[in-house]
Amino acid sequence: MKLLATTAVALVLAAMPALAEEAPKPAAAVTSVNAAAPPSAADLLFEQPHMKNAGPGSTITYDYLRRSGIAKGPFGPPLSDTVTLTLEPGKSPEARDIRVAMFSGLNRVPAGPFEDMSGNPVVSLFLENHLRSLAKVLEANPRYLKLAIRKGLREAATVTPTKVSVGGREVDGWRVEIQPFAKDAMEQRMRGLDKMIYTFITAPEVPGEIVSIEASSKNAEGGELLEEKLSYDQKAG
Repeated sequence: MKLLATTAVALVLAAMPALAEEAPKPAAAVTSVNAAAPPSAADLLFEQPHMKNAGPGSTITYDYLRRSGIAKGPFGPPLSDTVTLTLEPGKSPEARDIRVAMFSGLNRVPAGPFEDMSGNPVVSLFLENHLRSLAKVLEANPRYLKLAIRKGLREAATVTPTKVSVGGREVDGWRVEIQPFAKDAMEQRMRGLDKMIYTFITAPEVPGEIVSIEASSKNAEGGELLEEKLSYDQKAG
């Protein structure tokens, strides 16, 4: 990995295609959770019509948490906030126009709106925000980090059936896990974050289908280097 100075981070981010623009596309219904062969990670996260079960006029709220035990706090103080998607009709039955409130007050991050989307943009929004912070801390090229995650999802993801609790009952879901920076050529300069594990939980019966996203890394002693998580709030509805 070729590391760049932090002064280049903003320029690279501006030049690179947005994750949110690359993601959600209409696609056929996802393979049954109980099928013998699991669907691909990229299909589950970026190509499914996630919004088909989230009606126009509704909102989807996610609780967000970020905290880090790295000395001198390069990721900043702990942050607990919300991301809210407000849905309106799109041009097709499965599509939605989506307004986004990504965090609140001084933490607010510009995001959206998105027009006529059948997929859930929250995956791309989470990863974009995460990569901005990670690139700054590592003084790294954010495009390199983005491509590593993309490659991990396409080539090295573990996709397994799981159960998700919704409204007091358990429903079928999928768990996607990747470790995209493992054995990186520049791991000694990644401050232990080369061991970062990304976990995505999806479930067709949850509005928007994305249940949670987590990026987590610990040091050799088990200390928390970074925990960043987005979780569907069932009560906010």
